[in-house]
This record gives sequence, C-alpha cells and structure tokens, in this order.
Amino acid sequence: MNQDEASVTYGAWLEADPSIPIIDDAEPLSDVISKLSIYIVGAIKSPYTFEELRRPQHSQSLAPLIEYLGDRVHHRWIVLALLQLKGHFAALEPDDDRGINDARGFACELVAWRFVLGLSRQEALDYLLSEYTPHDPVPAELGDEESGIPNGLSRHTSELDPLLASSSTLPVRQAQSRTASYFGQVQDSLHDADADSNHVYDLVSSCVNLNALEVAAVSEAKKFLSQKIVQQMIERIWRGDIIFWETLSVDSVKRAKLYNPKRADAYCRLRVPRYLKTFEVLFFVTFLFLYYVVLVQRDYDQITVAEILLYVFIAGFAYDEFGEYRDAGQAFYATDFWSLWDLCIALVGFSFLISRAIGIARESDIIIDTSFDILALEALFLVPRTCSVLSLNPYFGTLMPCLKEMTKDFAKFLSIVTILYIGFLTTFTLLARDNFTLSEMSWILIKVFFGSSYLGFDVAAQISPILGPPVMLIFICLTNILLITSLISLLSNSLTKVLDHAKEEYLFIYSVYVLEASTSNRLTYYLPPWNLISLVSRPLRLFLPSDQLRRTRIAILKVTHTPYVAAIWAYESLTEGLGWSKRDRTSWMSSNIAGPGLIQPLKRQTWKISAGTPRALVASMQPTASDGRGENGRASTADYGSHSGADNADEPQDVDLKSLVLKLSTQVEQLMAIVTERQGGNLQDDE
Repeated sequence: MNQDEASVTYGAWLEADPSIPIIDDAEPLSDVISKLSIYIVGAIKSPYTFEELRRPQHSQSLAPLIEYLGDRVHHRWIVLALLQLKGHFAALEPDDDRGINDARGFACELVAWRFVLGLSRQEALDYLLSEYTPHDPVPAELGDEESGIPNGLSRHTSELDPLLASSSTLPVRQAQSRTASYFGQVQDSLHDADADSNHVYDLVSSCVNLNALEVAAVSEAKKFLSQKIVQQMIERIWRGDIIFWETLSVDSVKRAKLYNPKRADAYCRLRVPRYLKTFEVLFFVTFLFLYYVVLVQRDYDQITVAEILLYVFIAGFAYDEFGEYRDAGQAFYATDFWSLWDLCIALVGFSFLISRAIGIARESDIIIDTSFDILALEALFLVPRTCSVLSLNPYFGTLMPCLKEMTKDFAKFLSIVTILYIGFLTTFTLLARDNFTLSEMSWILIKVFFGSSYLGFDVAAQISPILGPPVMLIFICLTNILLITSLISLLSNSLTKVLDHAKEEYLFIYSVYVLEASTSNRLTYYLPPWNLISLVSRPLRLFLPSDQLRRTRIAILKVTHTPYVAAIWAYESLTEGLGWSKRDRTSWMSSNIAGPGLIQPLKRQTWKISAGTPRALVASMQPTASDGRGENGRASTADYGSHSGADNADEPQDVDLKSLVLKLSTQVEQLMAIVTERQGGNLQDDE
C-alpha cells in the first residue's frame, strides 16, 4: 500500500470511527495503555465470548482498530499493552455481573492475536519476547554477579527478581500504591488523569522485565496463548530453536534469538526447557532410588553413604525450588500443578533429617524409628512427582486442570460436610456420654459417613434407647443419600465445565512451564544437586569483584556440567544426522512463524471485509512493493504468509491451493453476513 492509499484508508477509518487512537511509535507505554483502554471500553458495550467476537457481525467495532494497528502502528510494546489490559479488565470482572469487562478482555486478546498474525518472523520475536525495560539506568549496586545483567545496564532486576515484580523491588511510589492484586486498583477505563494515573503507573511498572508472553501468562490470557501462532513459538522455545542466552561470558546479555549452532555456546543448551525436563526426570529417578535404598537399609546406628547422598539431594531439591520461587514469583510458582507436591517433598525431607539427627544425638531408637516412619511418607509425593513428566502429554496434561478444579470444589463442599458432622458428633456424644467417648463416637460417625451404615444402626440403641435410632436414621439419610449424591453431581458438573476448556488450560500450564524454564535472568544455572555449589560460593561475594566471581561461576558450571552438555551434543548430532532436527529447523527458517498453510485463512485481509469498506477490500487485493515489505520492514498484510522467491520455493502446491480456497471461503462467508445484515436493515426501514 503506497502513501496515498494509506492516507485514504486511514481517513476512511477516522470517518467511520473518530475514536481510533493515534499511537506514535515513540509514545510511552502508559499513554498506549490509556488510549487502547478508552477505545476498547467504547467499542465493547455488550457481553461476548471470544468465539462470538471472532464473528464479523460482533467484531465490527474492533475491525478499524485491528486494521489501523496492523498497517500503521509499529510500537514495540503494542502487544504487551493489549495483554496487560486483558488483565486489567479481568480484575474488573468480579464487580461486573453482566460480563462486559470479560468481553473487553477477550477483545484485547483478539486484537493482539490479529496483530501478531501480520508480523514477520523477526518481528514476532521482538514483539513477543523482548522484555520491557524503562530507559532509566539501574544503580551500580543493583548489579548481580550471578545474573547476565552487568552493572550499569538499563535493567531493573537481577537473577533473583521474580517474574511478578514485588513491592520490595519496585519504586517506592509503586510499593505504596499497589494492592494485593497484580493489577492494583481497578478502574473501568484509564482516561481520567487524576483518578487513574497511579493505576496506569502500576500497570506499567508491573510489566518491567517481562515480555509479552509472560504478561499474557500473568494476565491469564488463555485464548491468546492457545492460538496456533503463539503455541508454535512456545514450541520452538521448548525445543530450543529460540534461545535467550547465546553466549556464556561476563558480558552476555539476555535476548531472544533464533538458535544458530555455529554462534551459540554449547553450555547455553542447558537452558532449553526440553533438556531441563529430561534432567529433572533423571534427578527424580536417582532421588527415588536413594530413597528406597535408605529405607531398605534402615540403619539405626550410623549414617550410610546412601543416606548422605539422600540428604544432598533433598538440600539440592529444596534450594532449586527456592530459586524457582524467587525467579518466577508467587503467582507463577502457584500456577504450577506440582508446586504443592514439591513443597511437601522438601518439608518431609527436612522433617526426616531433623528427627534423625535428634534420635542419633539422644541415642533413642524410638525417635529414630519415628524418623524412618516420617521418611516413609515421602513416597506419597515423590513417586507421583517422578511421573510428573506425563503431564506434558496432552492427554494426561488435560486431566491436571480437571483434577485441580474438582479438588477446589470438593474442598468447598467439605466445609458444609464438616459443619453437619460437628453438629451430629456433638449430639451423639452427649447422648452416649455413658457408653462412648468422644474419640470412639468420632470414628463411628466417620465409618457411617463412608458407607458403613449398618454400624450406625447397630450402635443407635446403645447411644440412646429413645433418640438414638431416629437421629441415626436422619444422619445416615443425610450423609449417604443426600450429601454423597450432591457431591457426585457437583463434581460431575465441575468436570464437564472444565473439560470444555481443558485444552486451553493445558496449553496455559504448558506455556507457563516453558516460559519459567527458559526466561530466567540467571546467567549461570546449576542443575540440582550441583546448585549447592552456588549456595556455598555466595560468601565469596564479600571478597571477589562481581566480574571475577561471575567468571568463577561460569568456570565451575563448565566443569560440573560437561557430561550434561556432552549428552545434549550427542543427541542433537544424532537427530541432525537422521534429519529430524535439521528438517524442523529448516522449515522454521524458511517460513513465517506460524508455519506454512496453518493460519493463512486468518490473515488481515479477511478483517478488511468485516470493516464494511469495499475500498479496503480492493486495497488488500492489490499487489504490494516488489520486495513484499511495508513500512519499517514489516511484512505487508496483503502478502503475509505468501512471500515470493525462495521462501515459497519448497512449499507444496496443494498447500497453497488449500490456503487460497480457505481464504476465499472465509471472505465469501463474511460478505454474505454483511449482505444479510443490510437486507435486514432495509426490511426494517420498509416496515
């Protein structure tokens, strides 16, 4: 599109909707958020689902904004701003019974998704994986020798700062204005300068050192994260085709790049999420083996070698969990389904260590025997955690959100059961004060609750000859019939509700894991139990300069993790020799980020129809410049996904034909919807 056509098209947009925000490329993020908020609030006046907003008849008000952002806006943080607004509107939703703010959040996700569809490969990396950093320089004392952020760089966090910025690491103004919610005080829109300036500041500050995908995870933009184009990028991060650390040196800087084996440091492959998960499984298998050895030996007199190694693994695991908590923050850490299991493993392990030490010090066989009994509880958490790798499988991973939600509903229902149980327990204990104690009556009622109704009838007369049988009959009917049936129905409804969105929940949890595993600010990451070396070396910060200590840590990492790197190198060499990884990487390099033919029917020109402007449709069909690029080097929306030359030389013809058919079918359906609406309006005018 040339300059004259762009001016005419933008003038048509302003004539159709004067409220379209004018966003300059150098505009502050706070102004971008405010302008987008004003437009979204004005455009969405009714509750819609995400699927409804994708239909042309419901997205007419969003089409001008999508067109304008796709063709004229090149602001680096535009996607991040839209996803941050998603969290803002989601925070408003509990106070909105009509669901309008929820629909506005879906609108933000939809606009962000449509914008990403028009990006080239390199632009997608920059827009989605670049961390937002203010231009203020960081004080020298905030540098950390353990991070990849040398002193004096314009960064605001070290390796220990969480993905969710806490009040202790943010400026004083933010710490005072922020609430317990990640998005602070909630306002309907963000255009009142006096009332909302602090909240806009909170929204901007909470984005510091987060990229757009991390903001999407924090905002729970599950619709956006579940889209193919986003999931394919996350899949590339999982496989290591996109990396954040290319070198391992004192001057290394974190930046998202495509992996180039000729330039990248081999030790940076330790940060690939796929390999991290593999080494995690090996760690848990070894942990479980040592656990069984210690329980089988059960030495009361001395501490064996296997027990010493078990203590090392427990300490390394606990320190690794502590590091993950500080890296990810409380919200991200709690999102992981297995975080509670990890905490229980560490708690039981340290309980065994303490009780074992007390027993040996006092030479008490009873305490030592109790310590091994405590260690036996570890299997309740360690065995399922060892098999947690199955949660990355789509089938088993889909069950995790279902179990999580059903557990929440069961816990809520259990409160009603507890209240009724205490009431009946008090009554039966007072009636049977001469025959049963409190503990005996408690066990009797528990057995009756779980199905032993005959036991209740047997002891009813002993509780009270007159009131015992009728009260026991009421208790059995209430628990075994009413409460149990209600609980089954409640869990069944909960399961059905979650299964409708189980895939999105699984993709959200998967995305969070990949982002947590790959986007840490720590330059040197030690696998457990080698991470204890990092803990032991921390006192050296008092004596060595930061650069020298960072070099020392890098040297230790290379010495201790050489076998891991060798295993990764052998695996990648084998797969490349067989043509697997090379084929995947070649297809990634030679096509757009969404892959050839996968999402081409959803390109921007289909939205130009929904705007109801035939002129815009004609413009979208016209050929662009010979190089296929628009302003600022961005892939033009008219030919995105169908680049000429070598990019399409290897694509099968049937893929292009299928894409063309799907595109034309989508355009025909949208034109029919527009004609139907206009015919309906004419009929109303005639009436």
